Amino acid sequence: MPEVQGSSQGARVDPPPPGRARRSAAKGTAARGTAVKAKGSKPAPVAAQQLPVARVAVDMSLAHLDRPFDYLVPERMDAAAAPGCRVRVRFAGQLVDGYLLSRHETSDHAGRLAYLERVVSPEPVLTPEAAGLARVVADRYAGTLADVLRLAIPPRHAAAESARTTPSRQAEPGSGSVRAAPVGRAVAASGGVPPAKHADAGSGRTDSVGHTVVDSGGTLPAGQDPAAQPVGDASVAAERGAAQLAGGMAPGLAAQQASGAGPLPGEATVGRVARPEPGPWARYPAGEAFLAALADGRAPRAAWSALPGPFWAEEIARAAGTAASAGRGALIVVPDTRDLDQVDRALEGLIGPGRHVCLSAGLGPAERYRRWLAALRGDVAIVAGLRAAMFAPVRKLGLVVVWDDGDDLHEEPHAPYPHAREVLALRAHRCKAAALIGGFTRTAEVTQLVASGWARPLAGDRPTVRRLAPLIRGTGDDAELARDEVAGAARLPSLALRTAREALGRGPVLVQVPRRGYLAAVACGRCREQARCAACGGPLALPSAQAQPYCAWCGVQAAAWRCPHCGTSGLRSIVTGAARTAEELGRAFPSVPVRTSRGEAVIASVPGQPAVVVATPGAEPVADGGYAGALLLDGRILLGRASLRAAEEALRRWLNAAALVRPASEGGRVVVVADASLVPVQALIRWDPVVHSEREYAEREQLRFPPSVRMAAVLGPQAAVNELIDAAGLPPGADVLGPVETGDSAGSEEAEVRVFFRVPRAAGADLARALQAAQGVRSARKAAGSVRVQMDPLDLI
Repeated sequence: MPEVQGSSQGARVDPPPPGRARRSAAKGTAARGTAVKAKGSKPAPVAAQQLPVARVAVDMSLAHLDRPFDYLVPERMDAAAAPGCRVRVRFAGQLVDGYLLSRHETSDHAGRLAYLERVVSPEPVLTPEAAGLARVVADRYAGTLADVLRLAIPPRHAAAESARTTPSRQAEPGSGSVRAAPVGRAVAASGGVPPAKHADAGSGRTDSVGHTVVDSGGTLPAGQDPAAQPVGDASVAAERGAAQLAGGMAPGLAAQQASGAGPLPGEATVGRVARPEPGPWARYPAGEAFLAALADGRAPRAAWSALPGPFWAEEIARAAGTAASAGRGALIVVPDTRDLDQVDRALEGLIGPGRHVCLSAGLGPAERYRRWLAALRGDVAIVAGLRAAMFAPVRKLGLVVVWDDGDDLHEEPHAPYPHAREVLALRAHRCKAAALIGGFTRTAEVTQLVASGWARPLAGDRPTVRRLAPLIRGTGDDAELARDEVAGAARLPSLALRTAREALGRGPVLVQVPRRGYLAAVACGRCREQARCAACGGPLALPSAQAQPYCAWCGVQAAAWRCPHCGTSGLRSIVTGAARTAEELGRAFPSVPVRTSRGEAVIASVPGQPAVVVATPGAEPVADGGYAGALLLDGRILLGRASLRAAEEALRRWLNAAALVRPASEGGRVVVVADASLVPVQALIRWDPVVHSEREYAEREQLRFPPSVRMAAVLGPQAAVNELIDAAGLPPGADVLGPVETGDSAGSEEAEVRVFFRVPRAAGADLARALQAAQGVRSARKAAGSVRVQMDPLDLI
């Protein structure tokens, strides 16, 4: 671990660079004048004459180094070293990357400062809004700024960046053409007050880990959620004032962006699009009012329960187009590429080509960076993308949209593990932007936002829902049990087969299966004891009818397997996958084609002719004209998952599939193979996800589970976790649940343990700061063992 000398605000270099006309080192001032050239050596650098001190966010994930450091700007880099650009600096003897946060006249560091080694690119990729957001996200999730910036800013691609003659362009007034804008030092071009006078203005304080938190810089008060304050409140406007953003951006830039006095350096002015008609939003009682507020530049926040049918992508496009018609940007985040393709087509059809960009990892680094730069430079007003797009640099952000926020793809798997819904709620709060969060179902987290008053419900009325929804039945109701006594236990009861046979006369039928593969789990054919691997104890599975059983954990073949209880070698199915289901349905309907959509072989769409489409959740293709029917199989597997969110997730998957089916008036029928008396099944039959979500939230509030409280999960070796607990100054009233051994190593000396910390929502920020500080203590001590800290994990069980 590198050792850093000097104060928390500077990086010390030894020996100091020669120069004359230098002020006192104790005051942390920069060198000016002509450097003395030593014989046989390169000339020493000379500091810039104006604003010679650069505050740099160094790309180091060590918790005790999570703060900016001061460097000197060489005179030869003066023009290129603009706030927000990428730089290379020498840190603890190594060359590392970083971002230049701001330029200042003096430094608080008491020693001599090192010089910037290189300006990698003058492109200001880190905007003031992004820097402040990254700092807030890092603090909310007990992470480091460097980890968040890795998620927020894609790797540089030089060819894409140099596609223009200059990093910035401005549109000619009244035309779609662009002209080159001169690139100068951003601080000087901003026209703001020199940072020497106001760099440290504002009521600042230092928290327990040495972060300087500027109250006027955009951070939320301790323990306060986005829901705790209306967007239009005067204190939020103060956050967007001219004071320095949390993270240290130049105050002149922040003031200019907040005041709207003109474009920032590198910001282009995008022509407004024509305001679109409400279209399918007219079906919602409050739909047109929501669009009218967007058109007026206001910031409505909606918990959206989308009506069944294929119009959700068009509704998102019309909301984004309405925000763009008011001269503001829109950011749309969806869970997967199939959803992104639908939004892309809807946007292009509504506002025309070239006015939006889509961001996804499948584009490749060059194309993705080129599109990201188009948003950064203001060439487009609307950005749509997957999870990583939650940090996209949209200019004058006026609307954030999160579709299907309950999908676990919205949770970032890399530290500090932020969730797209939470990040975009923070962005909407900080930027005074509108928010549209929802899907066909509603999560408990969105219900919490509604209960707190941060968002208002946006849903269709009951007559409209009944008119658009398909007819849904469960297999365990009394009428069906009287007709078919085994309907509650059969995997494909007679009701499902009858419904599929009738629907195939009108169009395709969707069959949703929770598991991939052929036979995901097998048991002894005689005693029905689950078959397990002799090597590791994992469950055995079959990849096909002709293949030998293998272990789903270690992959060892088990061709000679015999039951250890009864000695027989026969196997029977426990969990049937999509491939075996397709095989069974092919025999049941021999004259109808059977198609499978799963895993890496996902089908985007299918024609409207009769066919059986077997798909896993999330891989359901869109059918032309909608499906005539749908079978939702193995409901007990979805509802029986060992997860706090089992019922919520089952209902989400069912509603997403049922929304692809035609309305009941057009013959659309859905059968869910589950007990019709269960609460999630009743919510599906009535198409009432809001009541189910409110009930789920009330139960979690009573049991003190998220989102009614804030929780943190800590995972690591026993000794390391104990050390973190001892170092953490937990807020009063915090519950410590655990430690509990987890994983395959349970019982061994190297076993990992997990601990949960639980606090009220108001103390969530205090808990995050305490864990941040504890990680910093362990990092500074070079403590052994890696400890993972995750705030508000999706799965608690």
